[in-house]
Amino acid sequence: MKTETAATLANPLELITISETCRGLRLSRSGLDKLRVKDLTFPKPWKDGTDRQARVYFVRAEVEAWLLAKLDARAVV
Repeated sequence: MKTETAATLANPLELITISETCRGLRLSRSGLDKLRVKDLTFPKPWKDGTDRQARVYFVRAEVEAWLLAKLDARAVV
């Protein structure tokens, strides 16, 4: 029987909070905000509702794909 890695078991549409995104990228909240303004290719967040205080999420797969693209671009240069 083939063993599956955690990456293959993860839900491709898993939502992560801003805090989890910051922790994964090793950024502060203000650092993430600056990155989103500076790099327009960073994934757009999804807001759970229309209220100003509605929770904001990112799709984990999109953030990971963005990071891999940045690493690949660095390797090419």
